[in-house]
Amino acid sequence: MIRVTLDTGALIAMENRKPRANMLLLASQQHRAELLAITPVIAEWWRGPSDRRNDIKRAVTVVPFPVAAAQAAGICLGETRDGHRAGLAVDAMVMAFAATYGGGLVYTSDIDDLTRLQRQFPSVRLLSV
Repeated sequence: MIRVTLDTGALIAMENRKPRANMLLLASQQHRAELLAITPVIAEWWRGPSDRRNDIKRAVTVVPFPVAAAQAAGICLGETRDGHRAGLAVDAMVMAFAATYGGGLVYTSDIDDLTRLQRQFPSVRLLSV
């Protein structure tokens, strides 16, 4: 079974029934993939219950954000020298989590920002939803 870390865009893609995102849901339902989302990602995504969101939440393991990953994300943000640092906070958390706990594979709709962070997390592979 593969472990996949999801960012907010991946959850939104699932909600919008995008083909690659639906493939991930199916893989989870067939026990071929473990889908992980950290609590900050849930905070960005959740806008109240709906049948679709509840189905997605059941397919995803929601993980409280670990302190070690928070520290790695903070170091990453400190090394990122651009004006969008605050906007990258959750992206850095996703990358740090994937590198340390989440299996090293991230599905994202924000491939450009996460690719910029890959220098700090070279073991993480990125795939677009």
